[in-house]
Amino acid sequence: MNAAFLKARQTKFGAYAAVYALVVLAILVVANVLANRYNKTLDTTANKRYSLSEQTAKIVKGLKQPATITYYDQSVGFPRGKDQLDPYANLSSNVHVEYVDADKKRQLAAAAGVKSYGTAIIQVGDKKEEAKSLTEEGITGAFIRVLKNKTRMVCFVEGNGEHRIDDAQAQGYSRFKDLIAKDGYEAKSVDLLQKAEVPSDCTVAVIGGPHNDYLQPQVDAVKKYVEDGGRVLVMLDAPLKIGRLNFSDNDALAGLLNDWGVSLDKDLILDPNPIGQLMGLGPEVALVGSYDYHPIVNELKGSRTGFPLSRSLQTKNGAKTTVEKLFSSSESSVATEKLGDSNVNLDDPKNKKGPMTLAAAGTYNTGRENAQGRFVVIGSSEWASNVYIPLMGNRDLVGNTINWLASDEDLISIRPKDRDDRKMTLTQAQMNWVRNTSLYLLPLMVVFFGVSVWWRRR
Repeated sequence: MNAAFLKARQTKFGAYAAVYALVVLAILVVANVLANRYNKTLDTTANKRYSLSEQTAKIVKGLKQPATITYYDQSVGFPRGKDQLDPYANLSSNVHVEYVDADKKRQLAAAAGVKSYGTAIIQVGDKKEEAKSLTEEGITGAFIRVLKNKTRMVCFVEGNGEHRIDDAQAQGYSRFKDLIAKDGYEAKSVDLLQKAEVPSDCTVAVIGGPHNDYLQPQVDAVKKYVEDGGRVLVMLDAPLKIGRLNFSDNDALAGLLNDWGVSLDKDLILDPNPIGQLMGLGPEVALVGSYDYHPIVNELKGSRTGFPLSRSLQTKNGAKTTVEKLFSSSESSVATEKLGDSNVNLDDPKNKKGPMTLAAAGTYNTGRENAQGRFVVIGSSEWASNVYIPLMGNRDLVGNTINWLASDEDLISIRPKDRDDRKMTLTQAQMNWVRNTSLYLLPLMVVFFGVSVWWRRR
């Protein structure tokens, strides 16, 4: 009786064990299938360093036809490619990623023009582009180039002391040039003194902080360009007259902007913002933390931008123009008209109180369909220079401005992220406290406790 009972019980337990094993196996199979079909990750870094940017998501999710990313590498390099490329496939069912062993399929790699391991080629329809690097900027840049079917040229005006794109020093615009190249724009310099005409292949013209006055033929060339449907970014600093900081008033160019609805004040904005002080910035750098509603700045909400040696603007609509403010200086800012005095009193009652408009965007009605002129005016040019373009949201503002002027609104967003700067910035008082604590207070505490222990034991 007992033997039969035990045997039945063992059979029952064996059946339960088999069922449990099957259930566990089924769960593992389902989990594996779901994991293979839905590749989800969690990015816990402070600035979402390992997540694709809004710009990338906008471009990939907006694909209207299938796109293929073909990755050529040795098989041992495939995991690195998967880390960078699979997130693109996860964004859209239109994106398919193929991994090709360049050693086993040498002819296929050679036919694709592959010269090195770790090459990614993006194809949409019949058009192909090679990613310049296996980074988000490189891959997304290839998507942009393959989707844009025409050359877009940004022309930087020079000849009157403007920032130059071939200048890699602090005041140069070489980083400006490199940044817009990631969005598929080419760049070149043009001299309106040699020929008073903006070339016809210029998608956007940039006037970046001329030190000297524009002659009337140059101004007329800019006027004709925009009023015929061209696009221009004009950046004019405060007309300071202090030592090397000697900017001309540029009244002829300012007069043209005034006709379009943007008048330039002859002042210098100073911003004693404590946040700027913590970042090591002086009051000559105006910080902006709030923005108006416009495609250029809508994606910048929550980020800050900085503008050195800036001036204020006034805006109004013109007979054929519509002008909108982009952003203003902070409430703590002031503006002085003492442009020849290096010792400015922030508390001078004659100073104009902030906030003050720093930038504006406008359109010019040419009377022709889909041929409006566009212009952006910013009261500073230093903010886009090599030394300031990495500051906070400045690089995004540069890209968004060029995108809007070129009618590439689909590219406007937050760019792929640089590595997060985790450095701690301390005020002078905080630095003194750290030094005194580490050099004096802590050693004295050790000596005190040592003497106390010795005294109790003697």
